[in-house]
Amino acid sequence: MGSINRRQWLKSASLTAGTAAFFTDRLFSINAVKPYDDTFDALDNGSDEIIRLSSNENPYGPSKFVREKMVSGFDKVCRYPGAELEQLSKKIADKEGVSPDHILLTIGSTEGLKIAALAYLHKGGELVAADPTFEAMINYAEACGAYVHKVPVNKDLGLDLEQMEKRCSNETNLVFVCNPNNPTGTILPADEMRHFCTRMAKRTMVFSDEAYVDYINIPNYPSMTSLVKEGLNVIVSRTFSKVYGIAGLRIGYLIARPDIIKRLDRFRIDRPNILSVVAASNAMDETDFYKYSVSKNKESIQILTKALDKYGMKYTESHANFVFFKTDMNINDFSKKMIDQNIRVGRPFPPLNDWCRISTGKTEEMTKVVSVLNMIYS
Repeated sequence: MGSINRRQWLKSASLTAGTAAFFTDRLFSINAVKPYDDTFDALDNGSDEIIRLSSNENPYGPSKFVREKMVSGFDKVCRYPGAELEQLSKKIADKEGVSPDHILLTIGSTEGLKIAALAYLHKGGELVAADPTFEAMINYAEACGAYVHKVPVNKDLGLDLEQMEKRCSNETNLVFVCNPNNPTGTILPADEMRHFCTRMAKRTMVFSDEAYVDYINIPNYPSMTSLVKEGLNVIVSRTFSKVYGIAGLRIGYLIARPDIIKRLDRFRIDRPNILSVVAASNAMDETDFYKYSVSKNKESIQILTKALDKYGMKYTESHANFVFFKTDMNINDFSKKMIDQNIRVGRPFPPLNDWCRISTGKTEEMTKVVSVLNMIYS
């Protein structure tokens, strides 16, 4: 190794220390992000007796067919996924009408939101998003040092696209649209959504979270993948957690232009495991369970909204697998009343602190919810 004088050594050490400090600060801020963990709550101590209607899960999944395929998949658990990932990407691409280089598999769609925040906001900048909405991207954006413009939902609890557009500036690197929106369950008119994303994509990157797209009850409602196919600055996220009923396996995907996918791939933490890939691939083939899930979700919403109508309680029309309704009391008080009856509901979504999000459960679970509502409001 060549000699190095004292001045060179000090310069090198200074640069190394500065670089280390930068990444230490950055990593510290990212590690400081505390994602909401809905698998446990101090109110119920993780009891198996609790009816969990707090995380927008599909209690009917996975189907028997997918379970059998997962058992067979154990023969491959000793191997790292490789070809299987490529095969699933191609299968998804065929379904979405794009080439495989438009697809990025992620560990749940939540990872997709997080790596998008890292890819476009790790040097700061601004994010525009509704308030309230799904928080994964917002939390990561703030941890990156980005400024988040939180735009309140309108009087109907829908996304206020006009105000969101007004918040966009030359510093805006990303616009986040969750549609249908979580937690409000509202959906944007198709033309308004498309026109907004088209306009914004000419100015910055647009992220369209379509986790609940399978539950939309408006015929022929368009996905923003149509804008991806037009080559616009649009990223679409999807998940297998909801209608397919495999939330615990953590698998989803992003759809975007190939150059955008390459950029996002640099920030991907890892890849889905072999069992999640097997489950997702086979779930895509089973149309009967898909239809069953959608049908049972609709039935559960009807059971709940009928009870809400009985007591004249306000709620939004749901285009997801949950119902968002006004409780006429603080959400913490309402949650306590529900957990006392072994039912866990959604967390608070400030500033809507007198509203509650209840996920759709099995028929018997929704019947229990109705009986508890009768106790509370009679």
